Amino acid sequence: MSLESFEIMDLSGLTPMLRQFYQIKMQYPDCILFFRLGDFYEMFGDDAEVASKVLEITLTSRDAGSQGKIPMCGVPYHAVEGYLLTLVENGYKVAICEQVEDPKLAKGVVKREVTRVVTPGTITLPQALDEKSNNYVACIFGHGDAFGIAYADVSTGDFKATEIRGELAEAKARDELIRLNPKEVIYPENLLAQSILDILVTLRVSHEAREESAFQSKLCYRNLTRHLGTTTLAGFGLKNKPYAVSAAGALFEYLKETQKISLEHIRDIQAYSLNDYMVLDSYTQRNLEILTTLRENKKQGSLLGVLDKTVTAMGGRLLRRYLAQPLIDIQEIEKRSNRVECLFNEDLLRTQLRDSLEKVYDLERLASKLAYQTANARDLVALRDSFRELPGIKDLICQKDALQDLSKLDCLEDLEEVITDAIVDDPPFLLTEGGLIQKGYNKELDELRDIARGGKEWIANLQKKERERTGVKSLKVGFNKVFGYYIEVSNANLNLVPEDYQRKQTLANSERFITPELKEYEAKVLGAEEKINSIEYDLFCQTRDRLKDSIGRIQQTAHLIAELDVYASLAEVAKQKNYVKPLVNTGTSIEIKEGRHPVVEEYLPIGEFVPNDTFLNLKESRIAILTGPNMSGKSTYMRQVALIVLMAQIGSFVPAESATVGIVDRIFTRVGASDDLASGQSTFMVEMTEVANILNNATEKSLVILDEVGRGTATFDGLSIAWAVTEYLHDHIGSKAIFATHYHELTELEEKLEGVFNLQVAVQHSGKQIFFLRKIIPGGSDRSYGIDVARLAGLPEELLKRAREVLYDLEKGSKKQETKINQLSLFQTQEDPLIEELREIDVNNLTPLEALNVLSELVKEAKRRP
Repeated sequence: MSLESFEIMDLSGLTPMLRQFYQIKMQYPDCILFFRLGDFYEMFGDDAEVASKVLEITLTSRDAGSQGKIPMCGVPYHAVEGYLLTLVENGYKVAICEQVEDPKLAKGVVKREVTRVVTPGTITLPQALDEKSNNYVACIFGHGDAFGIAYADVSTGDFKATEIRGELAEAKARDELIRLNPKEVIYPENLLAQSILDILVTLRVSHEAREESAFQSKLCYRNLTRHLGTTTLAGFGLKNKPYAVSAAGALFEYLKETQKISLEHIRDIQAYSLNDYMVLDSYTQRNLEILTTLRENKKQGSLLGVLDKTVTAMGGRLLRRYLAQPLIDIQEIEKRSNRVECLFNEDLLRTQLRDSLEKVYDLERLASKLAYQTANARDLVALRDSFRELPGIKDLICQKDALQDLSKLDCLEDLEEVITDAIVDDPPFLLTEGGLIQKGYNKELDELRDIARGGKEWIANLQKKERERTGVKSLKVGFNKVFGYYIEVSNANLNLVPEDYQRKQTLANSERFITPELKEYEAKVLGAEEKINSIEYDLFCQTRDRLKDSIGRIQQTAHLIAELDVYASLAEVAKQKNYVKPLVNTGTSIEIKEGRHPVVEEYLPIGEFVPNDTFLNLKESRIAILTGPNMSGKSTYMRQVALIVLMAQIGSFVPAESATVGIVDRIFTRVGASDDLASGQSTFMVEMTEVANILNNATEKSLVILDEVGRGTATFDGLSIAWAVTEYLHDHIGSKAIFATHYHELTELEEKLEGVFNLQVAVQHSGKQIFFLRKIIPGGSDRSYGIDVARLAGLPEELLKRAREVLYDLEKGSKKQETKINQLSLFQTQEDPLIEELREIDVNNLTPLEALNVLSELVKEAKRRP
């Protein structure tokens, strides 16, 4: 129901409770309102009809006063998380409306307020979150050649912002959003960036337009500085970045509006520049399968799947960010690489460190629970157990020079002591039923516990005493929440009941009684238990608030733990898989000896992967033209070069015998293609769009991987485009590149362009059999072995025989055509001999008879031609 519908809705005839529901609903017209009624969250009207279908729960109705009945459905409060997750996964926002006063003390309708709005980008339910992935909500603001992007993960407190300027700002902003993969994006109502709006639809990202006023630079600046407790944002790297400030400010206010808390776990804004990292556009992220596989979108089978041996959730999330943003700063790369090397060389240290790290819980998300005040006693125990591991971790790393920066770890002993003193070792899940607080922590609590414990013992003794007094051996003392404590006597023994017993309840086979003495103790015991639960809850909240004041310290420690985990993980992988430390420098060459594909070798028996060398520079070995059969390993080879470079620039060891990598600013890939049905683009159009992206953005420091450019169109068109693309890369961009192709004519470029050289995949022949050796060797291949590959794929022999016949006829016809036009090469032809002969005739000196004889011979020659 729209806001306009609510404005004209007559609420006067509704019951008081439903009137309250719709008054609150009017404030959140775009949300499904979960309205707390006792032990249920109820939904009414349109909300109920939508929710009942999505959640597959019964739709009923409720009396709405003079307006008749209204649709209604509900879910129990103790199971609400699963229902929330289902609605959010289906694209709905949910406003949680709680009872904010004790119903027993309410006069009239219980006071209710929305305490949080749950959206795809702000959901914090554990079952909704991948522990090793961030759940981002993002904001984009700008137009033309300037954009600001901010994003946050409310489950960890991460908050970052960047500003993008220049001719290709919109394309870069789009790629950055794709890299972030947010679950939700907000933007101004008049965002003039159609490609960005299109990508949000294509990626099925939840998105919402906000009023322009929310993005006013001065307002955003003021709100951010107020929250951060500063007078300027210069210290956060946001000086003279108005678009980033607007995006960050609008996002921050959106979070305040939906989360209804002070966001104390968001303690700073980390400004960054795209120029600080290697750029991986959306095509490259997809084609190299860095974080997920291309077809199934799964972690297993990706580079991340191979490298992630992290033992903490925080480390897993950080490694994912490293892979998505490789470094280009040589000093930072060396710092990371040296830390990995230290742990690689120290097997015992690495093993002990990983054992300790494995016992550390997700400090980032536990700290956020403190901010949301949703941490329970078991969460606090998880914090305590994590804190207990920190001194040992610090002792392990403090003696290693490469790890000195990380040894500044705050071990949080004081916070561990706060939890240990207050919270029992094995607390219950619920916070309102007692059993949370340690004995000796609070004197009044201990006294009440003694009373309750003594009262229970007295009641147990009462049963024995009353059996002896009445002679009724089956007499028992019981308790229920309706009647409290009682004495139960069977009907057969009612004649033995004393006069001081007061009948309380009649059952089919027995009677229940009370006595003044029993009621007195009951009041004392139950009163003590109720007060115990109340005091314990208050003490727990006080303890949680004390920890809440130290969220910043916990987050700093969490980040250092995450870093250690990533370095230990990369060292563990390097040790297990025989990786080596690469030499990363500011030069322009890439030299890899015996390089291997980190993912492909994972799925082959040990020793079966065939390693290969690579040498690229900006001189004679700038562009490699790689030829060879399908299935022979060309794509694997190209991808492994790109992945080794990427791994080197995150500080990882690499799968090779040795590797020297000159810093690469961008990796581009054009690998495979398919129709883009969503945008109505053909295979060839998709391919050309990717190539255009490369040619418009690549620099001399880029690495370009091209696979089969031009195959989506007619042969000569495709060949012409592939030839021209190679020339353009060589002459105008100057970047290093590997170009795999079946257009063998491209091998001629080795003789024409200084920086082009040929490589091929070695093939071994044995009779009619061919064997792909997977080895890259110098030189160009002169055939594609397509029919041989078809045979290996299992095509029928009769079909293959016919294919060979057709191929023979085509090749024969091609040779005749070459003879006809005397084509010497793709772009060079020899003039027809007849024309040459005609040009040499001296017409002025020929007699008529001689002229007729020459003409006759020319006609005969022409007739002899096919």
